[in-house]
Amino acid sequence: MTHINHQFPIVIDNDSQILILGSIPSVISRKRNFYYMNPTNRFYQILSIIYQENFLDDNVSNKIKLLKKHHIALYDVIEECDIDKSSDSSIRNPKIANIIEIINKYPIKRIFLNGTKAYQLFAKHFDILLPMATLLPSTSAANAKCSIEQLLIKWQEIKL
Repeated sequence: MTHINHQFPIVIDNDSQILILGSIPSVISRKRNFYYMNPTNRFYQILSIIYQENFLDDNVSNKIKLLKKHHIALYDVIEECDIDKSSDSSIRNPKIANIIEIINKYPIKRIFLNGTKAYQLFAKHFDILLPMATLLPSTSAANAKCSIEQLLIKWQEIKL
């Protein structure tokens, strides 16, 4: 187990209407200093198909521009925790992010949780926000039971 702190800021601006929350960045994402940077994670592939834009570019600035263009904010439910590698099931002692503060400061209309662990923690700590929230299947390669086609069916819901 390793104790980690969330090391990069939320992607958000005053036009953000959709907040996508994961649990905590993976080992590869932490090394590459941005969300969903493991090449096996299908997050940017899904966004590229839904929005017909190239989210697959490794340039973080380009990813941020596209996210903001489509009014998408990105963050995680966990600020810090103990974790074994990138395994959500191993998470212990999570310190939860202040999602209420984000919702109060920005015009977020919908919250989407990328995976079960993110949703479980969100529901436990922010039950008042559950009417705004939707659980989506994880885009992680660890969620091998979900094909790209199955993910697309569910993830289409994020499009405004």
